[in-house]
Formats: sequence, C-alpha cells, structure tokens
Amino acid sequence: MSSSFELLQQCLKRLPGLGYRSAERLALHLLVEQPGACEELMAVLAQARDSVHACPDCGNLCEGDVCEVCADGSRNRAILCVVETVTDLRAMERAGPYRGLYHVLQGKLSPIHGVGPEQLNLAGLSGRLDQLPVEEVILAVSNDIEGEATCHYIQEEILAGRGLRVSRIGFGLPSGGGIPFADATTLRSALEGRRNCD
Repeated sequence: MSSSFELLQQCLKRLPGLGYRSAERLALHLLVEQPGACEELMAVLAQARDSVHACPDCGNLCEGDVCEVCADGSRNRAILCVVETVTDLRAMERAGPYRGLYHVLQGKLSPIHGVGPEQLNLAGLSGRLDQLPVEEVILAVSNDIEGEATCHYIQEEILAGRGLRVSRIGFGLPSGGGIPFADATTLRSALEGRRNCD
C-alpha cells in the first residue's frame, strides 16, 4: 500500500473504538469504494471543528453561547447530574426520564494516568453550585476505582457543608442479564442498590 494510505489508516486507528482492521476498511471505503464520501466527510469535519465547542456552563457540546440543555427553561434547575463525559450525558438524554441540568467533568480522577483534580471540570462545578438553586446533586460516574475516588473527592472537597442532597445512580444487573453471567462487583452493586417492592 502507498505511504499516504498507511498514514490515513494509522490516523483512523487512533480514533476510539477502531482497531487495525476497522481503520483499514474505513480507509479503503473512503478512497476506493466511495471516494465522493471523502469530500463530504472533510467538509463536515471542518464545519464541526469550527462551530462546535464546549458549553461554558456545563461542558456539553454546543454551537451557541450555551448548549440546548442549559438554555432550556423547562429544565429543573434544582437537580444537577454530574457525568464523566459528553457521551454519558447523551446516553442519559436518550434514556429520557431525567429533566434536570448536567455538569460534565471531562473525565475522572486517575493518578496512574496523570489525571488529578486540576485536569477535571471541578472548578466549574463549584461555581455552578454557587450560582444555581441546586438542592440535589446526582453523581452519575462509573462504578470503578477511579469513579469511586472521583465521587469521594467531589463529596469531600466540593459538596461538603453545602447542605445538598447527594445521590448516586444505581448499578447492578442490566435488563435481560442473568445472575450467572454477572461479575462479583456487579452483583454486589445490585444487592446494595436494591429497593422495596411496594
């Protein structure tokens, strides 16, 4: 293969979720099978790069002054859901039942990967809690060691002394999942997060 093809494949391979074979298929598709799609993709990427940025309030993607969620006056401003990434926010929105505001941390604490409190959007969280009439903070951060450390840090360093109700999303068995296939951490979370059947 040509060096330009190899360079394109290597560039595509650096994208999340793409391995060697997927990057190769995409490169072949764009260059050989559908070369017209390449022009459209380049134009759309350039437009998105120039117009999409992080919402200064919550960290969500936006094209205007603030994102659509922050601009929506019908949202419950007394509830703030803290998520790791924009991907998490989008998943919560697709699920549908949540109608409060969000705050995107842009990651989670991970000293082994060089991610400390300074690298996260924690100062923005503290500022928003000072400005908004928040009564409850929902911590929707992953159920792993880094996620637990992030939640603990937020509770101790940002939420302490504010008199807010703090909750954590439930974890456990997925819909349609069976007990024999669940790992020990998932089963423990499911048992700890159980609720009354009333």
